[in-house]
Amino acid sequence: MAHLLSVNIGRDGVIPGTHTTTGIYKEPATGLVVITSSGIPGDVIGDRKLHGGSDQAIYVYFQDDYDWWSGELGYAPQPGLFGENLTIVGTDSASTAIGDRFAIGDTLLEVTYHRTPCVTFAAKMGDKFWVKRFHRANRPGAYCRVLQPGTVQAGEEVVITPYPGERITVSDLMAFDVTKDIPLDFMRRALTTPIREKTRFKYETRLADLF
Repeated sequence: MAHLLSVNIGRDGVIPGTHTTTGIYKEPATGLVVITSSGIPGDVIGDRKLHGGSDQAIYVYFQDDYDWWSGELGYAPQPGLFGENLTIVGTDSASTAIGDRFAIGDTLLEVTYHRTPCVTFAAKMGDKFWVKRFHRANRPGAYCRVLQPGTVQAGEEVVITPYPGERITVSDLMAFDVTKDIPLDFMRRALTTPIREKTRFKYETRLADLF
């Protein structure tokens, strides 16, 4: 049975070595936390070109993936380390597909895409090779849209409803981050899922250009 380990909210922070504001520094919250269609009120988003929006309103990371990272990092990652809003126990990136739904209390989320590492993430981790390292691990966590706003609280059960169509996992998608040669069949399959609109447009455009 899956459950919500932690709800994490970002406060104003600064990317090391710059004056750029970031919300990647997140801390666990106590009590009930409101989730709207835009995410968690008060959660800082520094770069709205790459983060946030209705298709990426909530970022989820999985404790099962953190357990793997403990062996790589040499310490046990604490909830919020990777900048996620929700830390969930009981599933992982390799098992999570586009269209899967997470019901937590009266809140309903739908998986739309995977997290792509950036230089801000690398700066936070203090590792100039972090982007490549995170890609190699292929444990990206999941972005979600909010189908039903509500409130959530650490400790609540997470009811996972698998997407009934094509199983395109967030790990499958991340594997194509570093290549332009995405198989046509993969793009066609992905387009049958409720994938985020930015990627839908990209795949539709690529396929249209072939004919």
